[in-house]
Formats: sequence, C-alpha cells, structure tokens
Amino acid sequence: MTENIDDYGFEAPCAPALYAEGEAKSYLDFEPKDVTRLENIVGALRTVNDPEIPVNIYDLGLVYRIDLKADGVVEIDMTLTAPGCPVAGTLTGWVQQAVSALEGVSDVKMNLVFDPPWDKSRMSEEVQLELGLL
Repeated sequence: MTENIDDYGFEAPCAPALYAEGEAKSYLDFEPKDVTRLENIVGALRTVNDPEIPVNIYDLGLVYRIDLKADGVVEIDMTLTAPGCPVAGTLTGWVQQAVSALEGVSDVKMNLVFDPPWDKSRMSEEVQLELGLL
C-alpha cells in the first residue's frame, strides 16, 4: 500500500464496494499493483465534481462499486444525487474520461444505478462539514 487506507476512504461508510473480476474483496486483500490501480482510480474520481454540488463524486458517495478486471477494464457503478439529474450522461462521460486516462486502464464500463438511492449520509464527514451539514 502506498498510503493510509483513511486517505482514500476505503474503509469509510461511504466507500464503494471493491471487486476483482466480479468477486467482492476488502481493500487489504488486493495485490500491491491493484492497490496502486485503486488509488489512482480514486484520485481520478476525485477530479470529477458534481456540477450541482461543487464537490467531487467520490467524496459525495456517488460511486457505489469499483470492479478491477485482469485485462485493464474497470467497471464502475455510480449514482446521481437525484434520479432526474440533467447532467446524468455528461457526468458519467466525465468519469469515464478521467479513469480511462490512467495508465493500465484499457476500458471503463459505467453503470448508472439508483438502488440504493443516494442520500447525504453517503458523503464523507469532510464533505458534510464543508457543506455545513454536521
């Protein structure tokens, strides 16, 4: 591991579920090269802000699942703050572009999901403090 787990929020209540080849895994069970991939993916996700709430989608808790495939494919399940969000297609495109730019990523498959529905409890504590919700 290159950093503390808390730096990435992998153990936080709002953290996405992590998978390797469709199998659920704990962050600590990944091989070092995959830990680096996950950290880079999280870094890329943190560059994408929700346009309605000027906070990145990772710390907002919009990312529900990250699945690393052996062939460099990354599958991401994410949601929106509201099902009728007018930037749904644009936002997933931004995520796909940010993660696709990473070394070792051959493709990014995006799944827009609404179960469970997003609510503010999925935000990191830092974001809740920043937005005055705590």
